[in-house]
Amino acid sequence: MAHAGHAGRDHSTHGEHSEHAAHSAHAGHDHAAHAAHADHSAHAGHGDHHGHHGPATWKMAALATLHCLTGCAIGEVLGLVIGTGAGMGNGSTIVLSIVLAFVFGYGLTLWGIRGAGLGLGGMVKIALAADTVSIVVMEIIDNGFMMFYPGAMDAGLGDALFWGSLVAALILAFLVTTPVNKALISAGKGHAVVHGMH
Repeated sequence: MAHAGHAGRDHSTHGEHSEHAAHSAHAGHDHAAHAAHADHSAHAGHGDHHGHHGPATWKMAALATLHCLTGCAIGEVLGLVIGTGAGMGNGSTIVLSIVLAFVFGYGLTLWGIRGAGLGLGGMVKIALAADTVSIVVMEIIDNGFMMFYPGAMDAGLGDALFWGSLVAALILAFLVTTPVNKALISAGKGHAVVHGMH
């Protein structure tokens, strides 16, 4: 009888160990599955935060163009004012304006992402990817208008023609570049690369 009782206790203990092991395995599976799910969710959220998916809105495109136009306009106006005031030729004035437009255009984006934790090289790559196409289109429209509008490049700094044609050129550049930026952002390019950094 004692032997039978001992055997009963052994089987009972063995059963408890089996249940404990099964419970541990189940708990481990649940924790692993939960961790995997959490990791997947975090990764998905990370992707959504740093990239733009789907077609861009006109508001997004307009804001991106306005951002680019601000830097370009500073460089453009400064170049035209310096060139015109110094009596430089039209060609030299245009080149100076374009160079300064790129400098200020990229500079504004670099300033905006300075807190993103990137090194200088990474920041420069982001600025180049975000603004190059936009600035190129803007400068072609802007300077093309100034060069071909009668008397615009020959007007002095005190002439209304100079400032009026410059304003008109910037407005035209904005209108033409906005659809370009909309297409770029929809494709995940242009200013889409900096959306998650602000």
